[in-house]
Amino acid sequence: MLMANYNVSGLITLAELAKSNQENWFVYILKCSDDTLYTGITNNVSKRIEDHEKGVGAKYTKGRSPFQLLFTEKHPNRSSASKREIEIKAFSKIEKLALTQT
Repeated sequence: MLMANYNVSGLITLAELAKSNQENWFVYILKCSDDTLYTGITNNVSKRIEDHEKGVGAKYTKGRSPFQLLFTEKHPNRSSASKREIEIKAFSKIEKLALTQT
C-alpha cells in the first residue's frame, strides 16, 4: 500500500507539518533583586520565571528574587537560542542593558 506524504488536509507535507509544530525557544534576561542580570533560555518564559521565583530555576537565581524580565528574543530552535545565550553571556552588564533597550 502506498501512503501519501501529506496530512489530513492534504495541503502541506508531513515534514512541513512537523517543522511548523516545533516549539519556539527564547533567550531571556532577568534583573535580580540584587541588581545583577541573569541570562537563560526556555521554551516557556512565564513557567521559567515561576521556577526561578520558586527557587528551582537555576542555582544562580536562588535567593535573588523577585525578578524583572528585561528582555526576550525568539528563536526557531534550542540550538539557535543556546548559541545566542552564549553570545549574550559574554556581554558586559552595560552591553546587556543596552540590548534590553532596543
